[in-house]
Amino acid sequence: MRRELGRTATIAAVAALAVAGFYGLRAAENQAPVIKTALRSEAAAGRGYSAVVKRVVPAVVNISTSKVVKRAAMEAPEGVDPFFRQFFGDKFNAPRERNEKALGSGVIVSPQGYILTNNHVVDGATEVTVTLHDKREFKAKIVGTDPRTDIAVLKIDGSNFPVLTLADSSKVEIGDIVLAIGNPFGVGQTVTAGIVSATGRSGLGIEQVEDFIQTDAPINPGNSGGALVDDEGHLIGINTAILAGNSGGNQGIGFAVPINMAHHDMDAIVAHGKVEHGYLGILPQDVTPALAKAFHSNETNGALVGQITADSPAAHSSLKQGDIIVAVNGQPIADASQLRTKIGMMEPNATVTLKVLRNGTTQDVAVTLGDFPSKQERASVDKSAEKDSSLQGVTVQALTPDTAEELKLPAATKGVVVAQVDPASHAADAGLQPGDVIQQVNHQPVSNVKEYTQAVSSAKKDDSVLLLVDRNGSTIFLAV
Repeated sequence: MRRELGRTATIAAVAALAVAGFYGLRAAENQAPVIKTALRSEAAAGRGYSAVVKRVVPAVVNISTSKVVKRAAMEAPEGVDPFFRQFFGDKFNAPRERNEKALGSGVIVSPQGYILTNNHVVDGATEVTVTLHDKREFKAKIVGTDPRTDIAVLKIDGSNFPVLTLADSSKVEIGDIVLAIGNPFGVGQTVTAGIVSATGRSGLGIEQVEDFIQTDAPINPGNSGGALVDDEGHLIGINTAILAGNSGGNQGIGFAVPINMAHHDMDAIVAHGKVEHGYLGILPQDVTPALAKAFHSNETNGALVGQITADSPAAHSSLKQGDIIVAVNGQPIADASQLRTKIGMMEPNATVTLKVLRNGTTQDVAVTLGDFPSKQERASVDKSAEKDSSLQGVTVQALTPDTAEELKLPAATKGVVVAQVDPASHAADAGLQPGDVIQQVNHQPVSNVKEYTQAVSSAKKDDSVLLLVDRNGSTIFLAV
């Protein structure tokens, strides 16, 4: 009996343990899973740019503008019933106006509220609103602009604003890490990262004075006027433009105005309300291999003087048409665009020393710069390549007073008119066009067809032929 009771107790105990184990297992299944969490280590934080971004973003602002745009009068459709005219009168023909709004970015560079941005962000704006990172809004005053560099200076009332420290953009090197900060597409402040892809970019036709920092940090619409900073948060440039594909978006090729240039503009605008640019008074050309050979130069660096504007600083100096400017104040010149930028960043009335190549020898020419006029012709760019010398396929005719009048040239203009150019000829490849007036062949003046023919015949067979051409009132050199 005891034995049976003992067995029964044992079974009961085992059953109890089994039940307890079952419910214990079910309870464990219903418990929250254990997940390991950890704070971001200081070492990991040090590998990113969050600390830099926290310091920088308060000084980058959103800029919204509005301006009144007049639209052309709407013509009344033909056959409109006179019945309707008694209600609408002449409203069909009245000019219409509408408010156009735009977004951009800017950078606070002074505790007193001075802001750098792009001229194209505020151009024509009747009202400018600046929104800070902390959501405060201010009406901004346009202190001044410089369309030639696409820089504008704004001012908001107040003090102790967050600012960015300016770097020395001349020290920026290819491969440096950079951050682009702005308000793309109006989605809110955005930070992108990349490197400096190139420096001193020019000849892009974006602005008249170009010396861009190129970066692959994504820059999109709305980023214009925003900050390009180095990995320490120092301002190195003002984001300005992108090279867009068919989509119109970022392609990894963005451009920023170097902060040294923007700072120069800001100082002039704050002090004088405008920026004055140095003016030389020439139309420079790039030196192609063919032009270099024609001018007895072993290098393609420098800027060829294609034309000297009458009564300009260059005209009052010993500079001559056909000179190749290879240095300004001892600093080498790579091409025509770099010459324009370097002269444009100098002050009017400054005296500069130009090192020029003339007839195979170098000499110095001193020029006192003037103030850049409001309207200035732009040099044509010679796209010629070095080819076998030949003017076959070119037909010329005498430049008569009637022809000169038709081409809108002064009656005293000398030369021969290009009547036809074979599209498959070397001359066409060099850029010669019908309507061009050839004034020199290999530095020899030509005033009629006979002199032109003699000059061409005397050219050596294997040498390029250098032409001085008047095109639409401006002279350029072409090497054929």
